[in-house]
Amino acid sequence: MPVRVQTADFDAGREIAALRSGDPRVGAVASFIGTVRDVNEASPVSAMTLEHYPGMTEKALATIVAEARARFDILDALVIHRVGDLRPTDQIVLVAVTSAHRGDAFDACRFIMDYLKTRAPFWKKERTADGTRWVDARASDETAAAQWERDR
Repeated sequence: MPVRVQTADFDAGREIAALRSGDPRVGAVASFIGTVRDVNEASPVSAMTLEHYPGMTEKALATIVAEARARFDILDALVIHRVGDLRPTDQIVLVAVTSAHRGDAFDACRFIMDYLKTRAPFWKKERTADGTRWVDARASDETAAAQWERDR
């Protein structure tokens, strides 16, 4: 179950094909790609810088994937998260999950993304016409992650 934090962009199709790698048990692949938006909180965003804590971030992501594997019947999962300077439309994150059945693949993909947003040590700084600002965590992300705790 690969986890990567990198500055380079990724080819989602190539990454998903490698994850499946001809495994005949795979009956479903669910994926999510997050991208940089050009507006946040009604303000135009010209760029974003993503920072992380090397070593700690990869460990947190691996723990999230391990939790997904324990909770759902999945075959494999992949998380790629970019850091550094990004512009609107750039890809930020890829989460892909393989499973025998779609329900587990969808649920595990959503679980990983919900926990990544709330438990992985990333910090976002946006550049706007008014200067730079740190992006606060969203209450909706906390609510989504908390739902998984209630559904245990």
